[in-house]
Amino acid sequence: MCTRALSSSLRRLYSTQASSARLNIPIDYSKTPILHHTQRSLQSSSLPCTSSSTRLNLFQAVNSALTHALRTDERVLVFGEDVAFGGVFRCSMNLATEFGSERVFNTPLSEQGIVGFAIGCAAQGMKPVAEIQFADYVYPAFDQFVNEAAKYRYREAATGGNVGGLVVRMPTGSVGHGALYHSQSPESLFTHIPGLTVVMPRSPSQAKGLLLAAIACNDPVVFMEPKILYRAAVEQVPSEYYELPLSTAEVMKKGKDVTIISYGHPLYTCSAAIAAAEKNLDISVELIDLRTLYPWDKQTVLESVKKTGRAVVVHESMVNAGVGAEVAAAVQEGAFLSLEAPVQRVAGWCTHMGLIFEKYNVPDVTRE
Repeated sequence: MCTRALSSSLRRLYSTQASSARLNIPIDYSKTPILHHTQRSLQSSSLPCTSSSTRLNLFQAVNSALTHALRTDERVLVFGEDVAFGGVFRCSMNLATEFGSERVFNTPLSEQGIVGFAIGCAAQGMKPVAEIQFADYVYPAFDQFVNEAAKYRYREAATGGNVGGLVVRMPTGSVGHGALYHSQSPESLFTHIPGLTVVMPRSPSQAKGLLLAAIACNDPVVFMEPKILYRAAVEQVPSEYYELPLSTAEVMKKGKDVTIISYGHPLYTCSAAIAAAEKNLDISVELIDLRTLYPWDKQTVLESVKKTGRAVVVHESMVNAGVGAEVAAAVQEGAFLSLEAPVQRVAGWCTHMGLIFEKYNVPDVTRE
């Protein structure tokens, strides 16, 4: 009896859905319409038409993109903490074996050093793809992003100097049990900085195309990967090299009554909420994936809101001064006369990510 009581008291508590939940239930990634479960679905999408595709999860798609980049351009380097061993999430698995320790290598445990070194490499014409092991640990490198990478082209002016080709990848967002230091979503901090491009993919096929476009971009790119999707999201991904346009949003679903704007993992929650709303409320919802958070595609969003008259912005990061605040302000300014109601924001609460409260801190179906 004592042993059982002690075991129960030591059991780690996690937040979960109620046993009787009807709406807030786990996402079924094997059925969600967001992913391309078949090659036919892939061919009917905006992705490149291809005769060859492979079922990949998100970390495998990132690995595929890095492999293509390393094979096609000898200037590409891949480095970070434990990267030569495959990385914590296995995104760089086997790359050191194929391309050697001069192009794929580990770094000291110094985020500021990793990003500073990457900036120096890019300034000398290389294409460094640096990894920050968790977005939660990027803050020591913030000065390097703001005062070096973002200002480099502006500072060089007519000399033409730039750090294009610089990409800094980082796992981001909640996982259900990451708590204070492994579940943060700091994307809005980077969207305030002119000179940086900030990207967050929603799926394996998007991750591959957007990462290859980021490596080819002439501006430094912060590439934020929703870590909860690394293994959960599996779909058909084109085998060939392809790029998806940066700063271009995608209308994932057409609708006429309300526009939902989101990015990354919350799109799966949005999709589930839309299915419930359209069934129970007899409405038609348009869903937009921003994909690039800065500079973002204002035109696509405004065109949609002018059509529907209503807008809801959804993201996992805190609501205060988040990406949703900028989108909402832009919609109020650019589509005011078309609005039938104020723009709504559904986002994380203004608090730190507590371990047992993590599920309640991020948007769910009933809040949307």
